[in-house]
Amino acid sequence: MATPLTLTGLAPAKLNLFLHVVGRRADGYHLLQSAFTLLDFGDDLRIARREDGAIRRVSVLNGVAEQDDLVVRAARALQSAARTPFGADIEVTKRIPMGGGLGGGSSDAASALLLLNRLWQLGLSEGELRELGLSLGADVPFFIFGRSAWAEGVGELLQPIDIPAWWYVVICPPVSVPTPVVFGHPELTRNTIPRKIADFSASGLVGAHNDLQPVVLKQFPAVAASFAALQAVSQKSVFGARMTGSGACIFAAFESGQDAREAFQRLQPGYPGFVAQGIEHHPLR
Repeated sequence: MATPLTLTGLAPAKLNLFLHVVGRRADGYHLLQSAFTLLDFGDDLRIARREDGAIRRVSVLNGVAEQDDLVVRAARALQSAARTPFGADIEVTKRIPMGGGLGGGSSDAASALLLLNRLWQLGLSEGELRELGLSLGADVPFFIFGRSAWAEGVGELLQPIDIPAWWYVVICPPVSVPTPVVFGHPELTRNTIPRKIADFSASGLVGAHNDLQPVVLKQFPAVAASFAALQAVSQKSVFGARMTGSGACIFAAFESGQDAREAFQRLQPGYPGFVAQGIEHHPLR
């Protein structure tokens, strides 16, 4: 069967159901523990193979130069590592807000690696792709791993976990939170006691939280307002409002789509966002 010349796929958003900062390495990187889940909401990628070796972004991403785009960087890194003569035209339809803690850029890069591995017929293993992905960003290996995960280290040490197929209301404040600013803040808690995955499996999210959340809520009033608004309509939620990643997005989990949609409708139209369901596996895996 002939290899297709164009492939398409979803780059799903993610949520950090909790995020603990448990220490710091000698090189300054923070040691984390988190539980990741994927959503059935994300960006769309369309990649066409080129025979001349050129890597081109054929869509527009406002505020991001082509050479700085993580998707382009991922394609060029894979091309260099595999020494393939092929190139690609890459089109991304963005839905995931930038600077929201939903992993949009990392997810786009991971989906590009997965699609190009097929389009260029490289045959690289998941482990090889995850190693390459880590050089692009700490969240990229998770999206290549491609399922609900317990994460440690800087986010690259992953183990599969089971998370209910909850529905989520996600609110996206109109601000971009710079991750380095949050991790560098002097008030950030950096010594949360590490949990064991067995404890998580037994007790779930009881006692879990996001160590970055207090810093962001204090520094970004729009995020604090979104948190308060979502918390006010989340009486039926699993654990109330919570921030994902380093922000700015706020989410709440619900056991039914109806409960999630009703909560979201009570927020409209003052708080932009969406309703999505958690998915166990990446659609490209």
